[in-house]
Amino acid sequence: MTGKTSENYNVNYLRYVKTQDPPTKHFKNCLAAFGVGGLICCIGQFIRYLLEYAGLSGDELAGSTSVILIFLGCLLTGFGVYDRIGRYAGAGSIVPITGFANSVTSPAIEFKTEGWIYGMAAKMFTVAGAIIVFGVCSGVIVGIIYYFL
Repeated sequence: MTGKTSENYNVNYLRYVKTQDPPTKHFKNCLAAFGVGGLICCIGQFIRYLLEYAGLSGDELAGSTSVILIFLGCLLTGFGVYDRIGRYAGAGSIVPITGFANSVTSPAIEFKTEGWIYGMAAKMFTVAGAIIVFGVCSGVIVGIIYYFL
């Protein structure tokens, strides 16, 4: 084939793909992401207010709120609810801390059949491993800088 003929095939193929693809609803997707992400954050704020009313403050309050949100994200992932939320909300479901919990829990559930070590434990950190490593390394560097200042 000559270069001109292959270009025609590419143009025709792209034209065909464009006719078969459903149109993307950008406004609806952005609105769903904003609404669900905001709702998750509002739930987190409500949990924070409840814990504050129970007497927690400072780091205990922030840590407890985060732990509860992570637990809820893992629980909803285990029941298959978080995946449906993600299909509807898109990026709105992955931005809050519950999205991180989902990204760790989903591979662990998916590869559980391969065993505890090579399945669940190894695959659990495939998506979130780089984030965890970066977080730990950054924490160590900031801690050393803080120690010497």
